[in-house]
Amino acid sequence: MNAVNKIILSFCCVNFFSVFYYAQSEADEVKVYKDTSFTIQSAFNKEKIKYPFIKIAKTLLSPNILYDSNVVYKEYGKRKLRLDMFFPKENWQKYPAVILVHGGGWLSGDKSQQIPMAQELAAFGFVTAAVEYRLSPEAKYPAAILDLKSSIRWLRANSSKYNIDTNKIAALGCSSGGHLVSMLGVTNGNPKFELGESYIEHSSDVQAVVDIDGVLDFTHPAESGKDNDPKKPSVGKLWLGYTFNEKPDIWKEASPISYVDENTPPFLFINSSNDRFHAGRDKLIEKLNKHCTYSEVHTFANSPHPFWFFHPWFFPTINTITHFLNRVFHSSNTKLQD
Repeated sequence: MNAVNKIILSFCCVNFFSVFYYAQSEADEVKVYKDTSFTIQSAFNKEKIKYPFIKIAKTLLSPNILYDSNVVYKEYGKRKLRLDMFFPKENWQKYPAVILVHGGGWLSGDKSQQIPMAQELAAFGFVTAAVEYRLSPEAKYPAAILDLKSSIRWLRANSSKYNIDTNKIAALGCSSGGHLVSMLGVTNGNPKFELGESYIEHSSDVQAVVDIDGVLDFTHPAESGKDNDPKKPSVGKLWLGYTFNEKPDIWKEASPISYVDENTPPFLFINSSNDRFHAGRDKLIEKLNKHCTYSEVHTFANSPHPFWFFHPWFFPTINTITHFLNRVFHSSNTKLQD
């Protein structure tokens, strides 16, 4: 069993009830407080009741793909943030790159959840990175966004090693990860979110965004003002530090819809049939259109929120992503950043 499959196996075997634990991957590292309430297995157990035909998409590494697992891309003292790299074995050309950001309500989840998708995209000719970032038990907003911007700068700094075309880097995220990558795209060049401590000579801009069921407007009624029970704070409050009623400005500040401008790259929205996770999408597309920025929407009818984990939606999702990225990265109108 290779190292990547060991990662998947160990993660999927974690108790899928809401359990907190201390994780320490290296002896000299700081211990990290993590929540394990959201796993692929727990999502499967929940969704198979309504969708009994679903199957978990397995991890299968192509013989034409190489990988580096648990590569450190950023350090905070003894705290190390890691990513898993997948890249074509052939090194005669530069490849577009994609970071993949897991969901879990900014509270839970793990980079290993994105490995099946990362491997499939690598097989289609992309360099992919499944990225770890700090979750709300460890650090509040905007820490996750700053971490992910650092991962983009790290990719550019290591572009020669992985044969990355630095003008073609996309950010892909699922659920809360979709929200986070949307924030990356709409804050290209925004100094408010350029607080990185590493590789600052490199840009953190992305040239495409793939938002898979990630909310875009926290002020939308479907997402705001949900904290009616102090004993059961929403994941939004846990990440932002306040309910919408307590501090609406920070909910607006953390909404991608607040930042769309001429620097925003093309967007692909892939959605489930759950309307809650479309909040702000149509309004954001209106703003993209004002700047003549390309976008696509693909919605899977009668699908659960975490559809990307499961067949029959896994491969159609991959195909939709690759078609979009190939179109954007081969278009003369793509906004580039050296």
